[in-house]
Amino acid sequence: MDRPGGRGTEPDRTGPDLSRPAPDADVGEGRRTRSFGRLTPCPLAPQRRSPCTRSNQIARHGGPEVLSVREIPRPTPGVGEVLIRTVASSLNPVEWKTRAWEVGPQLPATLGWDPAGVVTASHHSRYRPGDQVIAMSAQLATSRGTWTEQVSQPARLLAAAPTTLALALALALEGAAALPLAGITAPQALSRAAVTDGDNALITGAAGAVGGIAVQLARRTGATVDALVARLEHLDAARELGAKDVWRIRAGLPRRT
Repeated sequence: MDRPGGRGTEPDRTGPDLSRPAPDADVGEGRRTRSFGRLTPCPLAPQRRSPCTRSNQIARHGGPEVLSVREIPRPTPGVGEVLIRTVASSLNPVEWKTRAWEVGPQLPATLGWDPAGVVTASHHSRYRPGDQVIAMSAQLATSRGTWTEQVSQPARLLAAAPTTLALALALALEGAAALPLAGITAPQALSRAAVTDGDNALITGAAGAVGGIAVQLARRTGATVDALVARLEHLDAARELGAKDVWRIRAGLPRRT
């Protein structure tokens, strides 16, 4: 299944690797990180009144060059919230649009909607430290971006991470990070369209993240699913997901569709 971002089966990355210290760390005035040639110290250094965490942020809108790894105060979970150590976070179209367009929360802002990681602190009875979870943060509404080492989320936005085919923690959660936003959008669309047993459904973008999930869910309802894709290499992928007939050019669709 494709990951969010609509670029075939290419792995989507958040950008700089946040799992390693910057090579030019300066411990004299609090740890500093390098990003695209700029050094951004933690705003609390050198006093270190609270630990810091690294976050991929924008301070203005523009191209990829506006992304910068910054050290920010580590979030503290409130009542009913959970602190997550982020293992992976997906890249969706909404992220680059937020980066490029004059939309989104107050700047500087951390981008990202889909965290997958491990609970490190919890103020909710459903989750305990060590639990593997996924979440959908709705960053535009909550201002809690997920391209960060640690993020605090309301427990109502969390779910247990899938554990099937888990060869290793990092690999399992890397795949799980592709699920929340797309995995919510697809069933919502099918519900609004009232797709049910015996229907004929045409799903566009059927090899993408949302479309690929929608094909499978529509098949589970008993519907006959046809697909429209953007690339020749996606024809077989859509069929493997369960689509009966697949087209690449809209003009080629039979009238019945």
